[in-house]
Amino acid sequence: MIEIQGVKKTYKAGDTTVRALRGVDLAIDKGDFLSIAGPSGSGKTTLLNLIGCIDNVDEGSISIDGLEVSTLPKNERTSFRRESLGFIFQSYNLIPVLTAYENVAFSLQLLGLKESEVKERTMKILKEVGLEGMESRRPSRLSGGQQQRVAVARALVKNPLIVLADEPTANLDSHTGEEILKLMKTMNEKHGTTFIFSTHDNMVMEYAQRLVEIHDGEIVSDERRG
Repeated sequence: MIEIQGVKKTYKAGDTTVRALRGVDLAIDKGDFLSIAGPSGSGKTTLLNLIGCIDNVDEGSISIDGLEVSTLPKNERTSFRRESLGFIFQSYNLIPVLTAYENVAFSLQLLGLKESEVKERTMKILKEVGLEGMESRRPSRLSGGQQQRVAVARALVKNPLIVLADEPTANLDSHTGEEILKLMKTMNEKHGTTFIFSTHDNMVMEYAQRLVEIHDGEIVSDERRG
């Protein structure tokens, strides 16, 4: 589903040049439950942002489901990201003035769906992630784990090709983090959605069916499990 070939990315930080990625090659299959692991500054978040069409490559190419996203104009990358990709962040990134229902429904409303379909799909996914009865609560009235469940629901409600999760357990205690990982694994198996994590959390690495390790902008190992 995803073909990454010879990808390089360099950033300028003042007078310093940071070579975040130094020629990455990686193929990711549909339905993978994959962790990109490495220490801070290894390039894992940069790689996730490039796959997520948040940033663009300096050299190389990224193809998703046959579409060369690395050469798309900015507005087309934005449309592809909105329609085909789901995101889960360590800080949840929920809109604080909206309820759990409204946070999830908003991503469907951006796609211009009828309100009846928005309601049906939103209520169904909130039930699947264990938030039935909490639809009208705002983020301030939800625990960290519940907020991350809203984020999972928001990412999955539009039936994306890929869900990208940047350190999704970083702000959760280990028990809650494991609950969220189990939930995402269930969603992966039920919907066949491809999940890609960036992490340095050992628990996330253990749950991954495929572990790609990156150091200093280069992939150093690629292990499939099970």
